Amino acid sequence: MRALSSTLLIAASAFAVASTAAAAPSAVAATVAVDGDWVSYRDAYRAMVVFEKYGKPKSLLQHQIQVMPREKAALGEGVRLVLNGQDSQLNLPLDATGRAVFPLLKAAYDENAALVLNRKLGPFKLRARVSLVVRPDGIYDLAELRAACEQALDYARYLDATFGKKNCVGVRFGFSRTGAAPALVVKRVQPAEATELRVLDGPIFSDDADDGFRIVNLRFGAHPARAQATTQDPPLAIVPLFE
Repeated sequence: MRALSSTLLIAASAFAVASTAAAAPSAVAATVAVDGDWVSYRDAYRAMVVFEKYGKPKSLLQHQIQVMPREKAALGEGVRLVLNGQDSQLNLPLDATGRAVFPLLKAAYDENAALVLNRKLGPFKLRARVSLVVRPDGIYDLAELRAACEQALDYARYLDATFGKKNCVGVRFGFSRTGAAPALVVKRVQPAEATELRVLDGPIFSDDADDGFRIVNLRFGAHPARAQATTQDPPLAIVPLFE
């Protein structure tokens, strides 16, 4: 069965997950409110505050805003999202996936400040992304990954009732396209053995035009519940897989 992908867009209530398929699946996504060289902070705030007000467990999740240029792999290094207010300016650094922590600021909301990029890259979109928290020690109990995936699925169902029949089947680890090849090893206790999972090329988020990342799909059904996944290099993102 093919995993679904959807996205919480700036004027929408949908959810972002990855696909287990090599090719990008059809995505459940709402219409983007803005596709230009600037975005209303107020519109972005309304989308991002939904997660903050969500009352169910979410401690294993993180919520960020992502810049989506129209041109593939257009971001490059040094690109920042800039919040331009009447009397102040705030730089929001982007990671390699184009994501940044979004500040919820009443003053910027009241004046409807502009969100722009520090470089002219042409039209872009903003999307809210939910992913799993990355552990600094690189050690993940599969039971905790499953719990985090369930938290993500509960949030997806909160936003979109069509996720009611979906299940958590695993997670996707996404790594940088540069540097040494990543290694994700699953270790089981009894019998003691370790399995290195296959590394593929592709997008971390299946609806992302940038497919120049290295990804590893960990499916829960292929490993015992008490196993651990370890990685030497921290992933850029860990994304839930639903089917």
